[in-house]
Amino acid sequence: MFPGDNDYIKLETADWLLERTKIRPKVAIICGSGLGGLAEVLDDKTDFPYSDIPHFPTSTAPGHAGQLVFGRLEDHECVCMKGRFHFYEGYSMHKVTYPVRVFFLLGVKTLIVTNAAGALNGSYKVGDFMLIKDHINMPGFAGQNPLCGHNDERFGVRFPCMSDAYDPDLRALAKQTAKEQGLDRFLKQGVYCMLSGPTFETIAECKVLQTLGADAVGMSTVPEVVVARHCGLRVFAMSLITNIVVRDYDSNEKANHEEVLETTALRTEDLQTHKKNTASRLNYW
Repeated sequence: MFPGDNDYIKLETADWLLERTKIRPKVAIICGSGLGGLAEVLDDKTDFPYSDIPHFPTSTAPGHAGQLVFGRLEDHECVCMKGRFHFYEGYSMHKVTYPVRVFFLLGVKTLIVTNAAGALNGSYKVGDFMLIKDHINMPGFAGQNPLCGHNDERFGVRFPCMSDAYDPDLRALAKQTAKEQGLDRFLKQGVYCMLSGPTFETIAECKVLQTLGADAVGMSTVPEVVVARHCGLRVFAMSLITNIVVRDYDSNEKANHEEVLETTALRTEDLQTHKKNTASRLNYW
């Protein structure tokens, strides 16, 4: 593939979508495991299965429906991914982040990302929400960064800054929304670490991540955020704490995806309401 080919494909995907919906989204929402119900809060919805969208990957992870949903949230036109793509599914980092570039071409200005994560911080409890203030990109340490390769200046600069990846004004808005919703007692703020997966972490790995300063760990989000910031999008991200990582060799607990989906189902309504209330007030920022 020549350097310009992939850019042509993104343009083709964006044009295909714009021809089939009147929605011109300014906000994009990426839903994590079991959190696709966030798309249900949109009005005047138009759904596109990933399999129908030219050049789009397909989602294979449990709890990821695989639909792109356009609609309205209060006065905001939005697009929502019901299911994301993961490096562990066998996709390259470029393919994992393909939708973010498409969002940019659609006119999106703000990206909201949710995920399910395991708690490394001992003060966190299952069911807590963590506002992501920073991240540790472990695959990036190993050279798996979605910005590797040819840089198209139409999207962003060759060496983008990541020290301001998570917009502080959006975090402040999310805190205020949580307080009004009565969720502030469940709200944390911390550092998210991405591992490639699909295995859950060993006890030794968890101890290393704690030493590095991570509060929660998962298998997504960071690549999308990196590309979104490369494109100049504002980013807000939140983790739903679905399990506590195993830190004791004598423990009989074992991390599993079923537990993740069960916890997600219990807190989906709260998360949906919070995201709806937060996104509907974006015009104040």
